[in-house]
Amino acid sequence: MTQDDAFAADLLRGHTDTIVLGVLRRGDAYGFEIYKTIRDATGGDHEIKEATLYATYRRLEKDGLVESYWGDESQGGRRKYYRITDAGRAVFRGNVAAWTATRRIIDSLLDVKESQQ
Repeated sequence: MTQDDAFAADLLRGHTDTIVLGVLRRGDAYGFEIYKTIRDATGGDHEIKEATLYATYRRLEKDGLVESYWGDESQGGRRKYYRITDAGRAVFRGNVAAWTATRRIIDSLLDVKESQQ
């Protein structure tokens, strides 16, 4: 892992809650399905460790941002599904607004022009 990769991973790790909430805004999903969605969205360039994700699910549920329920699987084991709550949607919107503002400030401090992105 290069220094750039480590920096990107640290930056993304700080936004795990928002990333998970973003996935759940599209619909209910079970744990491994969320993992695959995140991995696939980056073309496999970034993965969030499953242990990190399961800790995130527990924290989001404890904070009332997601709810969980057991699916009724006809084949294989039962899966625990997660659903975003209204509070989770509000937190997601606030986090995205904060990220957008932060990105705008960092871009201006680095003198990055929109045409260069």
